[in-house]
Amino acid sequence: MPLEGEYEPGVAEWARSQAEKFEASKGAEAGELQGTPIVVVTNRGAKTGKLRKTPVMRVEHDGEYAVIASKGGAPENPAWYANLKKNPHVELQDGAVRLDYTARELEPGAERDAWWARALEVWPAYDVYQQHTLRLIPVFVLTPIG
Repeated sequence: MPLEGEYEPGVAEWARSQAEKFEASKGAEAGELQGTPIVVVTNRGAKTGKLRKTPVMRVEHDGEYAVIASKGGAPENPAWYANLKKNPHVELQDGAVRLDYTARELEPGAERDAWWARALEVWPAYDVYQQHTLRLIPVFVLTPIG
């Protein structure tokens, strides 16, 4: 069941613009960040309940996706982290395909390690981000609903 409700753009103009262009063009425009493919995740705000859209690196394996809450190695998690924890039902748009998923945060261990390795293949800077923060950067796996 697709997410419905009022959309509230994020405060980061670059992310808002990229997500909106990507979505409006069905992935034909704004589909990369520094030459690396992205997907757009739509989630419900933990505090407002409004819909949020976030472009993230495309880390896909066997129909599931990982989203990495790196925030560039900042000491705190990105705002969308709390959204996924409270409201794990999300929509993910990969190109023109838009489907519903359930987000699940991975605990340290073999599964997280495997997804982290996949993420590093896509965006090696995640390793640099991890070196710049004391927190363990959260990894969510998005599993298709239905």
